[in-house]
Amino acid sequence: MKNKRALVVMAVAILFGLTAVVLASRWLLMQPSTSSGHIVVAAADISLGQRLTPEMVKLAEWPADSVPKGAFADPQKLAGRVLKSSVLVGEPVSEAKLAPVGTLGGLSALITEGKRAITVRVNDVIGVAGFTLPGNYVDIIVSTEKDPTPEANGREQSISKIVLERILVLAVAQEVNRDETKPRVVNAVTLEVTPEQAETLDLARSVGTLSLALRNQVDPQSAQTEGATKLTLLPSALVVKPVPAKPVVAPRRPEKPAVHRVATPPARRNCVTVINGLHSSQECF
Repeated sequence: MKNKRALVVMAVAILFGLTAVVLASRWLLMQPSTSSGHIVVAAADISLGQRLTPEMVKLAEWPADSVPKGAFADPQKLAGRVLKSSVLVGEPVSEAKLAPVGTLGGLSALITEGKRAITVRVNDVIGVAGFTLPGNYVDIIVSTEKDPTPEANGREQSISKIVLERILVLAVAQEVNRDETKPRVVNAVTLEVTPEQAETLDLARSVGTLSLALRNQVDPQSAQTEGATKLTLLPSALVVKPVPAKPVVAPRRPEKPAVHRVATPPARRNCVTVINGLHSSQECF
């Protein structure tokens, strides 16, 4: 009796299992099929500025409903094109990551249309201890001598002023890779500027000393400053107290020495007495 009940339970379980399989297969067959295609992806990690060759890319299967905009289906169309941003292995190569057609490889492919690249000499202090890397933004500070002003008593005055803001770092030394985060101390930094900014930067480095100030990559706010001078740096120490004017004393004229006159004794004279009657007089000669 017990064996019959067990067989019945097993039969019912098998029946329900088969029913579930049939229903699931029918449901899957009723779902719309997802079509897929092939697009060009990187066969290895490719750095920006490199010219693409057929060996650097390959075709990979990709869902048709999620193909990136500007993706390529023919690897031959990418021959000779230059990357303006790094691409990792398996990442689709789209038009947005490529420099314009006809661009040669190297740093020139990274320069935005209408801008220029200019290099400035730096050291471990000016280059923010090596943390100025490709892709970062910096402000340019110049330290020079200000023209004479009445406040400075007509003398030249030292001043430090931000002359350029939010300047893109294209390369440090000969490296343009933007994927590195490790600081590197180099002796030159290449910046992307407009023609007007290039003129300003060239003049600034000829009249004074340049410094770089690293800034946040997502901070577009401009810093409105008037520059730092000795008067603003040490205002109390540079206040000149007025000196009281000394009274003008007229020079004394030298006194003439007193002349002592010696009294000359009267010349000795001969006198005689003349008697005239009752009167007498004295005559001197």
